[in-house]
Order: sequence, then structure tokens, then C-alpha cells
Amino acid sequence: MSATPVETAPASAELPAPEALEHVIEQALATATRAGASAAEATASAALGLSASVRMGEVETLEHHRRRDLSITVFFGQRTGSASTTDFREAAVAEAVEAACRIARFTAEDPYSGLPERERLASTFPDLDLYHPWALDAEGAIDLALACEGAAREQPGITNSEGAGIDTHAGVIALGNTHGFLASERGSRHSIGCAVIGGEGDAMQRDFWHTVARAADDLEPAVDVGRRAAARTLARLGARQIATTECPVLFAPEMARSLIGHLVGAVRGSALYREASFLKDRLGEAIFPAFVRLHEQPHRPRALGSCAFDREGVATAARDLVRDGVLQGYVLDTYAARRLGMATTANAGGVHNLTLEPGEASFDELVARMERGLIVTEMMGQGVNTVTGDYSRGAAGYWVEDGAISHPVQEITVAGRLQDMYAGIVALGNDLDTRSSIRTPSILIDRMTIAGS
Repeated sequence: MSATPVETAPASAELPAPEALEHVIEQALATATRAGASAAEATASAALGLSASVRMGEVETLEHHRRRDLSITVFFGQRTGSASTTDFREAAVAEAVEAACRIARFTAEDPYSGLPERERLASTFPDLDLYHPWALDAEGAIDLALACEGAAREQPGITNSEGAGIDTHAGVIALGNTHGFLASERGSRHSIGCAVIGGEGDAMQRDFWHTVARAADDLEPAVDVGRRAAARTLARLGARQIATTECPVLFAPEMARSLIGHLVGAVRGSALYREASFLKDRLGEAIFPAFVRLHEQPHRPRALGSCAFDREGVATAARDLVRDGVLQGYVLDTYAARRLGMATTANAGGVHNLTLEPGEASFDELVARMERGLIVTEMMGQGVNTVTGDYSRGAAGYWVEDGAISHPVQEITVAGRLQDMYAGIVALGNDLDTRSSIRTPSILIDRMTIAGS
């Protein structure tokens, strides 16, 4: 057994109360005001976690995690300085504030810097049911990881393992600023994952599966995760290249997420004000077919991307990013919004349960509709240019003939332009994957270039 803990925490360790972190925030803000700052904001967080991983029936790592952080940003007019510390003692907090003030005095003025407008800060805080700590000790975590991997390894044809792992995390964060905003929230996140290898020699294949949720009760059973990882691996045995062609492409839900992730990157404020996006000046235009709706749902109970306020304290709200195929808005924090002459969309820190509204067809029905084409279940490389929209990534998956899977494929490249791919979506599945703050079903695109043998 090996251990590489960030900071060892006893099993009985507890998170600080939200009120304790709020007190640290108040101290930091008061110190900044006394130092002459015209405005300030601070974030304090604390987290506890446990991770265990096994491989080939042996424990590889066992880690307890405990961390805490305080970050403070001060404004002297439009000059900004930031500092951080892991020490919450009063003297250490004062030192961090002093360091931020020193930095601010030497920075250039930025006309777009500053706190969010008061009226945009959150004032109501719905109970989103995000905090479900898992009473899991080291022995229990190891047992679950072993059961997960064992369920995979016992499947005929599985010959090796990259291991299985359990991770549990609980944390609390407090945020405040000199506009009078002060709030905190607690959250938890747990996961089980497994990756195994099948076959021998040059015919070996690898695949994986994982489950993640706010509450342990919402996780898939560990043995089911292992069996699914094994089934996915075994299904890839016998994979081969296909000839270069153009054909429909069906992205499985976990791969479809990356397509929407590229969209988010292209409508993020920093890309827009730097003029580094193929979607610049496309607001109000149709970029998808009319049946596509992409919307944020920040107040969904227990969802991974839920929150009442963003990392600036701005109130979150449900909104459409794309409606009837038309781009309705961007993904902006306060700074980017000011650069663009717009208002923040409460996306400091990322998107909040951005959901591609599912269709009605099952995955098998989409395969049948495709008739002949490619299913993508794994992607490699980063060949995406959000300035031009050019898209080219290594892929693996399955070839479809006569509306049914014919054989697995590997060592191919799928290519196109994101703007054409989005416009070319012909159907969405009913198989929404909720294991991320970007939630997607399967996506069927009418035509892409496949580079093979």
C-alpha cells in the first residue's frame, strides 16, 4: 500500500461551520477597508475527502484530504491586487490582506475591474440539497474499490486492469464583498470508477466506466460499474480501421458533452472580447436546427452544477443559452460582461447544469436511423480551434451497417467544422447523461469526414 496524502485527516475530522468561514470573510473585508481599499471581495473554503484506489486486487493508494483556503481581492479605484493563504488565524489573514494591498498599488488601472453591481448579488438562497457527506471509512472505501474491480476482472476475456477507485468529498465555501454580500454553501461529491483491459498482445483493448453524484445513494452500485467497464472493454475487441469516408456520426452522451463544451468555450466572455471565437457577433442567429434547446438549470436539487450564486456572489437563474436553435446569450462573468458592454450572466466559475434538452429517440433508434455510419464512444487529442471552428480529433467506436452495429473501430480521425456540425444535428437521444455540469444526450450529426486507412 502507498499513500500520498495532501494532508492527512483523521476519520473523525469535521468541516468548519459555515458561520466560522463567514467570520473569516468579515475579518478580511474589514481589514481591507481599514487599509484604504475602495472595495474588496473574499472567498474562504474548506474541504475533507477520502480516496482509495486498487489494481489487480491490491491496494495502490489510500489518501485522506483536508484543505482550506482564503483568497482576498482588493480594489484601489480600478487597480486590483489579490493574495491567498491557508492560515485562518487573524494575523495570517491580516498579512494576506496587506499583501493584496501592496500588489494593487503597483498594478495598472483597468476600467473594467470591480465588484458586481449590488442589484445582481444573490439575496435568496434556496435549499438545493447539495450536501450529503458519505460516512465511509478507509476499510469501506477499499472494500468497494475491490468489489468494483473484482466484478470487472471476473468477466471472461478481461486480462488486465488499470484499477478501480472510490472518491468522496465534502466541502463548504463562503463568499463576501464590501457591497454587503455574505453567504455560504455546503456541498458533497462522490464517485466510483473502473478501467480494465481485455484481450492479449496487439489485440488488447481498454475501456472504463464511472458514476458520480452528490449523494452516495444516487451512485450506481460498485459491482455494476465494474461490470459495465468490462462489457465496454469486451465490446471493443476486434477493433479495426475503416476506409476514409464521409458519413453520419453518432456521438454517445459522454462524448456529446465535449461538443457542447466547445460551444461554451466559444461563447465565453474571454474568447469573445479577445475576438478568438467563431461565434463572435452571432448572438440572435440560428446556429443549431430549430428543435435544439440548450438551457441552464442552476437550481436543480442534488445536481452537480447547482448553486444559488456564482463565484462572484451574483444570483443564478434559469435561462436559455440556445432556444429554437438560436443563440440567446453568452457565458459571462462581471469583468467579461463589462468588456463587451453587457451584463454578467452569473457564470463566474462556469456553467450551472447546462442541459441539451433530450429528444425522444433511444440510442438504438438513432443507430437504426443512421443506417450506415460511425458511433463515437472515445475521443483523443485536442484538435479543436475555437477561433475558426475547425475540428479534428482521434476517435474510436463502432461502425454501423444496415442500422445495426457491425464491428468496433479504432485509429480513426473525425473531422469537420463546429459551425457545420452544430447546424448538421439531425436528432438527439433520450439518454441524458447527468454526470457533469454539462448534461447531454446522444447527438446524431448528418455528415462528417472520417479519416482511416
